[in-house]
Parts: sequence; C-alpha cells; structure tokens
Amino acid sequence: MQAFRLATFNLENLDWSGTKPEAFARRSDALRPLLEALDADILCLQEIHAQRLHKHGARQYIALDRLLATTRYANFHRATTVRPGGDAPADVHNLAILSRWPMRAQRQIHHDIVARWNWPPPRDADGSQPEPVEIAWDRPLLYAAVALPNGGALHVVNLHLRAPRAIPIATARGFGSSRAQIEGQFVAALKREGQALEARLFAETLFDAEPEAQIAIAGDFNADEHDAPTRLLRGGGDEAAEGDRALVALEERVEPSRRFTVVHAGRPTLIDHLLASRALAANWRETTILNEGLQDEVYAKEPVEGSLHAPVVARFELVAK
Repeated sequence: MQAFRLATFNLENLDWSGTKPEAFARRSDALRPLLEALDADILCLQEIHAQRLHKHGARQYIALDRLLATTRYANFHRATTVRPGGDAPADVHNLAILSRWPMRAQRQIHHDIVARWNWPPPRDADGSQPEPVEIAWDRPLLYAAVALPNGGALHVVNLHLRAPRAIPIATARGFGSSRAQIEGQFVAALKREGQALEARLFAETLFDAEPEAQIAIAGDFNADEHDAPTRLLRGGGDEAAEGDRALVALEERVEPSRRFTVVHAGRPTLIDHLLASRALAANWRETTILNEGLQDEVYAKEPVEGSLHAPVVARFELVAK
C-alpha cells in the first residue's frame, strides 16, 4: 500500500542577499539535510522572505528557489502567498505549500471570512479617549487542494499565527507604560485568536462541501497544545474535542520526551502543529519531530544557522478509492 508524508517547517526568516553569499550558503547547508530527512510529499513552509534582484524590481522568492534547487522539492508544484492587496510577495514572513502532486485549487485567505474591526481602548487615566486600534492579521493563510494519486483530495491550510508579543499601543503615559504593554498584549491575542477563528471557519466550509473531507491545518501556531488558538482550531472545547468535525493533533502522538518544536529559555515547547480531520487521521501511521540538537531560541547566537523550529512530519497510508 502506498504511503505519503505531510510536513510543516518554519524556516526562521529565510533570506538571501547578493552581498552575503557565504551567510546564505551556511544556512542552506544547515537546512537542506532537514528538508531531505523529512522526505515529504507535501510540505508547508513558514517565514520565507522575498528579495529583489534589482533595486526597483518586484520581490521574488529568490532565497526559496536557491534553497530548494538541489533538493527533492525543486520541481514540486508550489503555492505561495502575496502581500494582501498586491501581486508580489511581502518582504518577510511569506508562506509556501510544496506538493509532489498537482493542486486542484489554491488561494490565500486574509479577512475573507472574519472582517477587520476596530477595538476601542478604555479611556486613559486623564479621561481622554485613545484612538481605536485596527485588528488585522499580520499575514494571510494559504490553502491548497492537492490531487492525491488515489483520486482523492487533501485540503491543506498553512498558517503562521502572530506571536504573543505586545503590540505598541499609544496611551497618555506613552508607548512604554505598563498600561500600554497590557493593552498591547490584549491586541496581540485578538490578532492571534482572530486569525485562528478564520482558519477554523474556512475548514467548516470544507466540511460543509464534503463531510468526510481529508483536511490538514499545519504550521506555526505560536501557541502550545493548551492555548486558545490550538483549541479553537481543533474544533473548540478541551484538547480532546469530539465530533465529526474535530481535528486530531498528530504532533501529540509523539512520545512526551520528544514532543517539542522550540526550546525557550530551557523549556521545550510545542508550538508547531499538524492537525488532521478524522478522515485523514484514520490513515495516519506515524509522526516524527526532528528536534535533535535544537538550539534554545533565547540563547542562540546570531546569525542563526538552520532554524530555531523543529519540523514535524506525519506519514499516512494512501487508501485506494
């Protein structure tokens, strides 16, 4: 019976500069063995920067192209994001889905389901009313429907949610006050959980069209398995959310001692996830997290070689239709 492998990997600010070829070579030398070890048929990537060959040229995926050129993924089908409202990639933190097989559909999602909104901060201590803060996602979600060899489709959503770091908020006491930090932390949570909501509601549309759909939501959630974004994406409720539309966390099937994708100040943390619908999880066989020798993101020396995130890969059996 044929198998296939689905993986997610945050490449940690993948960039390229024509003036620093040695730096890119070192990063490539560190990343390529991990990419090859994944042996993925479908690969979700995050934190891909885009570059210009010329000062006034459009941004292109130069770093990604050069990284993949000598790997098994060089000729894979590809879906990538563009800056919302534009036709070229953003300068930083783009997404890509690579697939051995053709894609029946692809699109990016950015406030297509959940509209932007303005949050009115409480009045300052002096009675003044601060300006409303717009709640908008930092980057889009990326979706692709991959045509599997058995005639079925795998619906893949690649996402990179906002990190839970405070957003600068202007208050009467300035940007650096404790109040500004508190309100900024709240706004960051609204952005992170709001985009998780949009991803989950998009998955609902897939279930509406096909109740037994094979769906995977993968990427850097910037949230552990107990945080609200992960719980929301799984389908609400607790970590063991039930029901036909609940998603299964395949990364949590790794033995506890190896169940982490980032090390933060000595604490192993699981923030990169691979969620699967019941129909997809039924064909799951194994999950691996390639975290051997992972650097601590707090103490890692610059420039970082490789990535401070460990990739996650799951193996499935491809059942005949």
